[in-house]
Amino acid sequence: MEINWLAAVLAFAAGMVVAMIWYGKVFTTVWATLAGVAPEDSKRASRRNMGLLLLANGVTAFGLAVGIEIASEAVGEDSVWLALLVGFAAWLTLSASTLLQHNAFELKPPKLTLLNSAYQLVLFLAMALVIGAM
Repeated sequence: MEINWLAAVLAFAAGMVVAMIWYGKVFTTVWATLAGVAPEDSKRASRRNMGLLLLANGVTAFGLAVGIEIASEAVGEDSVWLALLVGFAAWLTLSASTLLQHNAFELKPPKLTLLNSAYQLVLFLAMALVIGAM
């Protein structure tokens, strides 16, 4: 099994762009309102938690690179569609299901769960697309 490290690094970069656009530009106000986070608290937390975001996106990119390589070896084919399928399956079984469970028990608003889960889907598919295209 060979991991395409360049693809994993570029997937990581794509993930950071998705995060920046999703929470930093497009859904900033909606997310803050649903999460109940004041803008000044969000800015402080963003600076403090950037290391965690970098770590999480790095692990996700590496995990997807491994999963896509395993799937490619198993079916004897490299394709963007297979990579996207692996990304979708990983999101559904690991991310969406976990987020749904945690948010339900923590009594988070369903719209917040939907917003964050949609972000994770876009993140996983963007990373998988980059990996699959290489």
